[in-house]
Amino acid sequence: MNTTYAAVEPKREEVDALPGATVLEFGTPWCGFCRAAQPLISGALTHHDVRHIKVEDGPGRPLGRSFRVKLWPTLVFLKDGQEMARVVRPHTMNDVSDALAKIEG
Repeated sequence: MNTTYAAVEPKREEVDALPGATVLEFGTPWCGFCRAAQPLISGALTHHDVRHIKVEDGPGRPLGRSFRVKLWPTLVFLKDGQEMARVVRPHTMNDVSDALAKIEG
């Protein structure tokens, strides 16, 4: 699991071309909801072998806009570049684990 937000976000074309299972996490380091969700996200990811990319989001950030992110944290679960699930402001570790099950295998 990544613990820091990427300084430079990947381009949408790069994300769409990623093979296998990927979790994009949109948020900011100062967001209270994002900080509160970290133990849930971390706990779920420890049991799964997936790529995890933390993307600092905000106005004018093209990747977040391309995924229509409105609230933080938003987790987008991709399999071979295609969105398979999405969790906004997870409340339990199962919220994240259930979405992870959709991109594995």
